[in-house]
Amino acid sequence: MGIQDIIEGKKQWRAHVARVKALPPDYQIVYKEMQRYLFKVGPVDLHDGPLLPGIVDFFEEGVAAGKGVLQLIGNDVAAFCDELIKDTPTYADAYQESISAKPGTDKK
Repeated sequence: MGIQDIIEGKKQWRAHVARVKALPPDYQIVYKEMQRYLFKVGPVDLHDGPLLPGIVDFFEEGVAAGKGVLQLIGNDVAAFCDELIKDTPTYADAYQESISAKPGTDKK
């Protein structure tokens, strides 16, 4: 990864954060909770994948339609996030595999 890649990544992240800050306050709160949850148990490719920008797109569409954030995702943020990542390998999955592996085996 070169310096240009790092600079471009930072530009993209700052643009993403600006889009989140443009959302109504209730959407921002729920987005931050989703982000916190996904960073803890989320997919291994979360940082460079389309999931977070896709959530912002979904929220922007909800705002444009005049819907509240809970109308879009329901009352359980974790359940909504789990549904989003159900077919994706997560850090939690990798951890479970590592602790259930037999000692002395090199499982990659």
